[in-house]
Amino acid sequence: MVFAIDAGNTNIVLGAFDGSGSLAFTARIATDPLKTSDQYAADIQNILNLFSVRREDITGSIVSTVVPALVASLSAAIRLLFGSEAMVVGRGINCGLKVKGLSPDQIGADLVCGAVGAINKYGAPLIIFDFGTATTVSAIDGDGVFIGGSIIPGVMISLRALSSSAALLQDIAAESRQISPISLDTAECMRSGSILGTACMMDGMIGLFRETLGDAKVIATGGLAGTVVPHCKTKGIIHDDRLLLDGLYDIYKLNA
Repeated sequence: MVFAIDAGNTNIVLGAFDGSGSLAFTARIATDPLKTSDQYAADIQNILNLFSVRREDITGSIVSTVVPALVASLSAAIRLLFGSEAMVVGRGINCGLKVKGLSPDQIGADLVCGAVGAINKYGAPLIIFDFGTATTVSAIDGDGVFIGGSIIPGVMISLRALSSSAALLQDIAAESRQISPISLDTAECMRSGSILGTACMMDGMIGLFRETLGDAKVIATGGLAGTVVPHCKTKGIIHDDRLLLDGLYDIYKLNA
């Protein structure tokens, strides 16, 4: 099995691919830059136990993170658990991605993994939305070249900024079964503004990106993608929760 770690600012996504390339499991733990390698090793071991995966089943590993402080602790945790060095997406790793005017290690590792996974699964051109701590939008042209993108404050960042800056507005959760654009309830007003507003932003950005890319496929991934995408007017958006893990596995195979 190949063990993959995608570490963001809020969550760390873990997954393991079996010999046929199928994703055996996926799980999330909270990101904490202050945790030691021993603590992360314990967290990972608990996840392996949860899915009945033995340490000796893991034959290789790869790590991607946008939090530099996590590279050393996660690499040491992998070394402690599996007795081997993890690949780390960055300088010296062949990602198989062409980036307009730059080398892949000059853009975020999350953007690289998402682009690699999406190109290999869906072809090009592509527009990729990643709903993480920040919402990123990546543009892949018809030749499979990463030509740039946009970075937007994430849904939860926006909600926290709103509640912390306005005395009468409380902290709320973004998820809700039903969201109405018009409400008298303050929490529902905030929720509809953030979720429906993000969906409208997504529709608008798709239109702008397609002016350059043509009729590009749209892929959405990340924690809140499943909450936002159903409210978009654009048809055919592909929601893919495992996109970055698939990209990590593709990069691992390219370098193994």
